Amino acid sequence: MTEQIPMSSPDISAAEIEAVNQVLQTRYLSLGPHIAEFEERFAAYVGARHAVGVSSGTTGLHLCVIAAGVGEGDLVITTPFSFVSSANVILYERAIPVFVDIDPKTLNIDPALVAQAAHKLTRGQGDKERGRQGEGETRGQLKAILPVHAFGQPADMDSLLDVAREYDLAVIEDACEALGAEYKGRRIGTQPETCNLKLATVFAFYPNKQITTGEGGMIVTDQDDWDTLFRSLRNQGRDVFDAWLNHTRLGYNYRLDEMSAALGLAQLGRIEELLAKRERVAQWYNERLKDVDGVQIPYVAPTTTRMSWFVYVIRLAPEIDRNAVMAALEERGIPSRPYFTPIHLQPFYRERFGYREGDFPVTEAVARSTLALPFSSVMAEEQVEYVCEQLVTVLRQQLQTR
Repeated sequence: MTEQIPMSSPDISAAEIEAVNQVLQTRYLSLGPHIAEFEERFAAYVGARHAVGVSSGTTGLHLCVIAAGVGEGDLVITTPFSFVSSANVILYERAIPVFVDIDPKTLNIDPALVAQAAHKLTRGQGDKERGRQGEGETRGQLKAILPVHAFGQPADMDSLLDVAREYDLAVIEDACEALGAEYKGRRIGTQPETCNLKLATVFAFYPNKQITTGEGGMIVTDQDDWDTLFRSLRNQGRDVFDAWLNHTRLGYNYRLDEMSAALGLAQLGRIEELLAKRERVAQWYNERLKDVDGVQIPYVAPTTTRMSWFVYVIRLAPEIDRNAVMAALEERGIPSRPYFTPIHLQPFYRERFGYREGDFPVTEAVARSTLALPFSSVMAEEQVEYVCEQLVTVLRQQLQTR
C-alpha cells in the first residue's frame, strides 16, 4: 500500500449533501428553521433541556466562561493535557487558568488534585496553583472547574461535581471530543438530577469529530437563564425582546449558520451508525496492537460505560524514540501526530506564566509517549492492518538497535 492514508476523514453521505443543497435553495442561510431543529434534536439526544448552536467548540466554551461569572483575575481549575483552546477561553476574560495534573490511565484531570487545589485557592494559599501570576496582577476568586473528556473518555464527573458543590463552583464540561460517550450509564451532556450546580457542556463538530458541521459547536444546559444568555451572547448581545439592531449586552458573532445546521441534522440522524463504525476501527487497532512490545493501547475506565472514539492514541515505551517512529511511518505513507503538547509548555504560556518542565510531571510523561494513528469511521480494515504492520516493523527495528 503506497497511497498516503489520511490522518482523518469526515463521513459524508448523500443525505448530508442533499440536506445542504436544500438549504441553498431557500432564503434562509442564517437564523432559519434548521438551527432550531438541530438544537431541539441535539438536546433530546444528549438528554438536556436546552441546546444552543454556536460557531465552534471554542466559542461555546467562551460563552460558558462568561455565564459562569468569570472575570478579570478570577481562577478556573482545568487540565494542562488538552487542545489549547480549553485554557485560552479562560484568558479571553482576563482570568487565570489553574492547571492540575492528570490521571495517568484515563488522561483526564485528577479529581483528588482538583480538590486539593480548590481547598488551597479558597483559603488564599497556593501561589503555584494560582498560575504563577505576575507581581501586582489582580487576583480574583475561584469561580469554576473546566474538565476535558480527553479523546472521548469521560472524566470522573461525580467526584468533580462533589468538589464543585463543596466550593460553590460552576462546572464547564469540555466534551468537544466526547459526543455519545457515557459515564456510569449517563450520557455526557445529561445533568444529574441531584446536581444543583451551574453546569453546561460543550460539544464540537470539526471534520475529525464524531459528527461534523464543517466548523461548529453546541452548548447544552438545563439552566433556563444560561440558555437565554447564550442565545443573546452568540447574536451580538441581542435579547429576544430587543428591537432590530438593539443590543442589551456586549455580545459576539458566534452563530451557527443554516448550512452547517442542516449538515449537523443529517449527521445526527446517523449518530449511532457513525459511533459504531468508529468503535469498530478502534477494535481493529486494539486486536492488532494489544500484545505488541513497547505499545500501550488506550485504557477505558470502569466508569466509562461507553467510549466515544475521537482519535486512536497509543502510548510508546520510554525507550522508544517517538519522533523517529513518526518519521519512519511517514516514509511509509502513514501520518501520525503527538497528542497533546502540554498547554503549560506552549510558548505563550511559558512566557506569560513562567511554566517550566517538571511542573506537571504526569502530563509531561504522557505527552512524551502519546502517538495518534490514522483514524476515522471510513477507514478500511486493510488500512488499519497496514498501519499496524508498519508500526510493528518500525518498533522492532528501533528496539533491536538499542
